[in-house]
Amino acid sequence: MPTIFAERTLLPSGWASAVRVAVDAAGRIDTVEQAARPLPDDERVAVLLPAPANLHSHTFQRALAGLAERRGPAAHDSFWTWRETMYRFLDVLLPDEIEAIAALAFMEMLEAGFAAVAEFHYLHHQPGGAPYADIGELSARIGAAASAAGIGLTLLPVHYAQGGVDGRPLKGGQLRFGNDLDRFTRLLDRAAALTRALPADTRLGIAPHSLRAVGRADLAALAGLMPGAPFHMHLAEQEGEVDETLAIHGARPVSFLLDNFAVDTGWCLIHCTQMTADETERLAATGAVAGLCPVTEANLGDGIFDGARYLAAGGRFGVGSDSNIRIAFNEELRQLEYSQRLRDRARIVLARSGESCGRRLLDLALAGGAQALGRRSGAIEAGRWADLVALDPAALDDAAGDDGLLDHWVFCGGREAVAGVWAAGRPVVRQGRHVARDAILARYRAALGAVRSRL
Repeated sequence: MPTIFAERTLLPSGWASAVRVAVDAAGRIDTVEQAARPLPDDERVAVLLPAPANLHSHTFQRALAGLAERRGPAAHDSFWTWRETMYRFLDVLLPDEIEAIAALAFMEMLEAGFAAVAEFHYLHHQPGGAPYADIGELSARIGAAASAAGIGLTLLPVHYAQGGVDGRPLKGGQLRFGNDLDRFTRLLDRAAALTRALPADTRLGIAPHSLRAVGRADLAALAGLMPGAPFHMHLAEQEGEVDETLAIHGARPVSFLLDNFAVDTGWCLIHCTQMTADETERLAATGAVAGLCPVTEANLGDGIFDGARYLAAGGRFGVGSDSNIRIAFNEELRQLEYSQRLRDRARIVLARSGESCGRRLLDLALAGGAQALGRRSGAIEAGRWADLVALDPAALDDAAGDDGLLDHWVFCGGREAVAGVWAAGRPVVRQGRHVARDAILARYRAALGAVRSRL
């Protein structure tokens, strides 16, 4: 396992010079030595940070990027018209292709600075909905792709049982997602067996898809099924979802959830772009993580998360790449802050007085991402997973100051600033390139060609 010497390192106590980080055989940080001298075997970097976790991803959608940007015949193009395009796309995907696409997405996450990911995995069955002989076939493909890329994985098998809040049956592309509660429990058991064979930093969680896709009784059953495990769900993403929940349950989605379930720090609620001021403050008070995906939310026209009010109330958040149309950790933070600025016609909305906005967003995303994945990471200190990212100051115009470098990365930089990444101590990115880039990319291109030939 590596020993890394950094000229500047962001520690829980702040920035420090000449820091050596030693990693133990399990992939956890063993020691952190300040004011150290470099040794011949050290891996030397200029700037070392804790690596963030990507708290929300659907990897199969990576191959859809760019294919849903043509205006359709509908008078109003929306999330719902995009969803129909997505359903048609996934109808042609085969297991080998799903694995190849996932490996490419995981590789790009690592090259963007993420060291771990929560894969919100809802593609379970064959086109038409018939299960594979192994009910965990596609969960196994996600695990294999994560192992090939070397990313830390929190696998979130998704329960998807109905076509809307009113309980209507699944149809079309949704059939590949669907299970009743009994079959989903068997799927979850199979996923547990699969994850035990993966690296030691792998976690298993559970994910009711949304109030649209999971009824009250199933949601209550799932909430008690795996105590202590990460528990994720989409919530209040679209105005149509709000209207339907109001019609069926007599309450908006966030209010319904908070009124009827014991939401706590084990929950991660994705998007939440449709909340009232009261719901925003109530959600913040639970200690749950808001899973924000600003690039995807902008691409799909979801709306703007009320970040200023949420943070003022002490809320926690992390970021995810969701549809993977563009995988870039710093750009998620940038889009989050810029959305607040556009809405409020103001600058530097999410930082406190005198505070670096880049540093503020990084600190919050590190803590929220680690919490959401159930992963002891997010800081460079002994005992945590060695999830680390090295930045190249030259790619950031040698920006002055430590927090100034973070501001430059978040608001001006690209993925080229990421020089190295370690996931639970595994060296997966060197000199800005994934260590298995050529093989993963070649397999992805072959899979993409096959998929597009059938569209």
